[in-house]
Amino acid sequence: MDIKLLPRRLSSDSENSLSISKETQSITVRARRHNILVACFLLVVLSFVGISAFLFWTPYSESLRKSTPISSSHDNAIEGEEQLVEDILEPLALDPWDPQMSLNGLPTAQFRDNLKADLKYITSWPGAGWTNDVMTYANMIYLGFITDRIPVVPMFTPSHINIGATAPVPSLAFGEVFDLPRMRNLTGKAILEWRDVKDTESEAVDDIGCWNIWEAVQYREHYPRRSSVPQHLKLDISYTKAPAWVKLIPDFEHDPHATFWSLARLAFPQALHDNLVTPLPSPLHGTSLPPDTQMLCYDYMYYVCAQQPYEYDTDYSPAWRYVAQYMHWVPSIQNLANIYLNRAFGVPEDEPTPPYIAIHVRHYDFVDQCQVPIEECFATIPVIARRVREMQDQILEEKGIVVNHVVMTSDEKEETWWQEVADQNWSTPDHSRTKELYGDWYPVFIDAAIQSGGIGFVGTEGSTMSIMAKRRVEAWQGGITVMVKWGYVGADDH
Repeated sequence: MDIKLLPRRLSSDSENSLSISKETQSITVRARRHNILVACFLLVVLSFVGISAFLFWTPYSESLRKSTPISSSHDNAIEGEEQLVEDILEPLALDPWDPQMSLNGLPTAQFRDNLKADLKYITSWPGAGWTNDVMTYANMIYLGFITDRIPVVPMFTPSHINIGATAPVPSLAFGEVFDLPRMRNLTGKAILEWRDVKDTESEAVDDIGCWNIWEAVQYREHYPRRSSVPQHLKLDISYTKAPAWVKLIPDFEHDPHATFWSLARLAFPQALHDNLVTPLPSPLHGTSLPPDTQMLCYDYMYYVCAQQPYEYDTDYSPAWRYVAQYMHWVPSIQNLANIYLNRAFGVPEDEPTPPYIAIHVRHYDFVDQCQVPIEECFATIPVIARRVREMQDQILEEKGIVVNHVVMTSDEKEETWWQEVADQNWSTPDHSRTKELYGDWYPVFIDAAIQSGGIGFVGTEGSTMSIMAKRRVEAWQGGITVMVKWGYVGADDH
């Protein structure tokens, strides 16, 4: 039966007392709910443990399991209890690195609407080939770590992937290539993508001020580094030229590197105040804005180092140690690489990939760096084969592993060169239908994953793709690596 109480006027003391009573009631109810939830969880766990103990630990159950198969209804009961445990735990588990924890909510039409007022962010744009862009993003993420800012990573733009393509190649999100949840957990840091922050289908244009590093570190191009990403993200950027002291080697025209900590200075108010010059007007709205203090941005961060130029190949490289080594492939790319390898080795696709040595030979644009005839410039197949034999011996001696499989990856187009590869009984991934099946990006992704998965790696000195493969094999596989020298006959003699 419902009992209705007549309303009566309460004194202020009574109202306060009632308010306190309601708060106490609310707290009590929440506490009861929590206790009930914990009790249910404990009951489920104890039930599960009890059933397991009865079935698997007693002599009677052992004889039963040997003589009589466990019924499917029992399997369903166990699965049901396991699911119940998951259902109870799921709402209690919060991922501290979930993108939504660093934003106001789902992607918004204008990016500022999604930034938390008490947090600071950092971003930058790519402007070269894919591997260089990977390094650029790792540099930006590392700068975010040392300035206590949350990195916001843009997409990859096709650049050289477009060369030879029959139709324009679409951009690809960073998280479609690298396993971001795993990376967040390994680094213990929040890392966002622009697609988390801004609705990439939005037509809204955002005005923003950014630092122009490019014009401060090189003396040939008198404008910020160009990139198509701001157009993709519909950002109208007003650039401010960075001070000359960001350059690693002052007044040296042959190197365009800045340093991490010089750029880090610009992330803080004092350096911003002391080095602010008149910003360039933005291209669309003609707006002149100083560098943004919440979404800090730099035009280009490939040429950034801690102590010396091109230091990714050094053992101390902070961008590698604190960021890039944790950029593992998404499972779909790694699985494809394993399938391509097993096909090339004649191994069933569902079997483990045998240990192998991967080779990466880069020729293509290195031709422009040859000071001698091409046939005298690049390392020959016999020179590379000698390196492979030496590596097989070293792996056997140091790791006790016999490596019979060798796979070649290269941008070389000459058929007679590939015949020399075949004559060595080396395998090659078959990319005859890769673009058709998966898209124009995937020959590069699959090759990069193949290069990083071997117990040994033979690379091309000076190639950023080889450098990253070398570091991955060493860090991920505990493998052995070597870089083949080139440029003149006998360059790799040793």
